[in-house]
Amino acid sequence: MAKEKHLLVLRFSAMGDVAMTIPVLRALFSRYPELRITLVSRPQIKPLFDEFPQLHFFPLDLDQEHKGIKGMWRLFLALRPLSITGVADLHGVLRTHLLRTFFLLTGHRCRSIDKGRNEKRALTRPKDKRFKPLTHTVYRYAAVFQTLGFAIDPSPNLDPDKPLLPTQLPEMLRNNTMKWIGIAPFASFEGKIYPLDLMQQVVAYLQKEHQILLFGGGDKELNQLAVWEKAYPHVTAGVSRLPFSKQLAVIGNLDVMVSMDSGNGHLAANAGVPVITLWGVTHPYAGFAPFGQAPKNALTADREQFPQIPTSVYGNRLPKGYEKAFRSINPKTVIEKVLDVINT
Repeated sequence: MAKEKHLLVLRFSAMGDVAMTIPVLRALFSRYPELRITLVSRPQIKPLFDEFPQLHFFPLDLDQEHKGIKGMWRLFLALRPLSITGVADLHGVLRTHLLRTFFLLTGHRCRSIDKGRNEKRALTRPKDKRFKPLTHTVYRYAAVFQTLGFAIDPSPNLDPDKPLLPTQLPEMLRNNTMKWIGIAPFASFEGKIYPLDLMQQVVAYLQKEHQILLFGGGDKELNQLAVWEKAYPHVTAGVSRLPFSKQLAVIGNLDVMVSMDSGNGHLAANAGVPVITLWGVTHPYAGFAPFGQAPKNALTADREQFPQIPTSVYGNRLPKGYEKAFRSINPKTVIEKVLDVINT
């Protein structure tokens, strides 16, 4: 009898990076229904994988139990009894390299992601920039599984089933017949956040005839969302207070999502929701755009005025003067794009 295939998948990073594994996992389980996967990642994102009965989620504790070299050894000892037949490292950092080495030394087949670091340096350097689209991260993930013997072709979710709305939503909102527009105005770095005064103009206009649902986290963000909620009758920030699993259900019921270069865009794309992304000092050419979305729905800052864009892959480099880059995207442009998408 052939040995059961059981892959260990490693992706420890931010929600958006982890969310991009979903199209790959869907393709894997569709073509290889007998495959089992144990996925190691941060515990708060576990609801992302509830759709996969063949997947076992292993929560990572980088603050205590799995911190440092000793922590990776403890993680290896915890995973070793699971009869792993191969390791797919979708992260490619020192921690996962160390964990992968432990498995290699015990005879396991291991493969790691090719991040295309040289291509990304060429795309983001200030001078002699090589400005061309790079391989999408979803396909980089898929390539790891192909080298392990699992050839797949990920595809976007074009025929989604809308999840049931959480009962925690107010009945008035659950029975709302307006078109629902999700807006996620925040991101991890300043260079990826559309100026809030401009975003408020977008919110103020669109809420006249549509229901706006705001997404964010953290006290500072929630306070800002609460200001908009109080100011406009068709704006709610309550979704951000729901558990993550319930937020995913709400996202699946949106008619369109407006997102920065951030995780919420990937969550909406996974749910088959049209996504409009706003890009400041980052750019979709780096391979992190929501998967399967129309390129015309990515609104980018003016590169004639700001030729160093993208200044980095993650948006953590903001050269002097580039804090104004986002202002080259007019709120009217955003509004027109939303209306175009929502009425198509």
